[in-house]
Amino acid sequence: MKLHIFHTSDFHGKLNLAKARFLAELRRAHSPSLYFDTGDLVRSGNLGFSATADPGWALLHQADCDASVPGNRESHPIPTAFQSKLRGAKHPVLCANVRYKDGRPFLPASTAFEVGGVRVAVLGVMVPMVTRSMASSVASGLLWDAPLPAAQAQVEILRGESDLLIALTHIGLAADRELAAAEPRIDLILGGHTHALLETPERIGQVPISHVGSHARHVRRLVWEPGQGVTSSEVLSLPD
Repeated sequence: MKLHIFHTSDFHGKLNLAKARFLAELRRAHSPSLYFDTGDLVRSGNLGFSATADPGWALLHQADCDASVPGNRESHPIPTAFQSKLRGAKHPVLCANVRYKDGRPFLPASTAFEVGGVRVAVLGVMVPMVTRSMASSVASGLLWDAPLPAAQAQVEILRGESDLLIALTHIGLAADRELAAAEPRIDLILGGHTHALLETPERIGQVPISHVGSHARHVRRLVWEPGQGVTSSEVLSLPD
């Protein structure tokens, strides 16, 4: 069985109907498949938000996205504002390292799929926006923990119950390299934040890392096979 995995990142409000339809058609042409986005979908800035849903969420749904991680553009230190920026998301938005000040999780840390008999676990971590040591934490309703320990805690939970463990990250390529080196039990890292475009996934040990650029220019298709891992990859240009 060959599982096709599609990866996009850092749309920054540039996802349009033609691109969404192209992504959906790609999925239909490659079965079985999963599609993940790794943050900064919306056009608003870090502290900006709207009372209405960003149109990117409906387009990402039309593209048939299975799950995503928030980027800094989707986040906000005020919980209701953060929730407002996620309004319109119809798929799981995952983040293991953001929480209310009392310790309660703000978003689900992970989700799971079964595709062709393969158990797929997916976790999410993002770049910390407000940490306990920052002066701004006094006014913030949320705190962000360090992403690497948060990801490793999820690996402890998920590894034994999954055949394929994917980390969706919005922490940048350098931090993804650190995560791959620290946690070889992850099967695949799909990253974003620094707008890097890797023509082929970079491997740290046995962990492949995918970064696919920004501003709705590209999508990556990876092929994963049981017992072999990621066996092939290609970067495709999205239409105007």
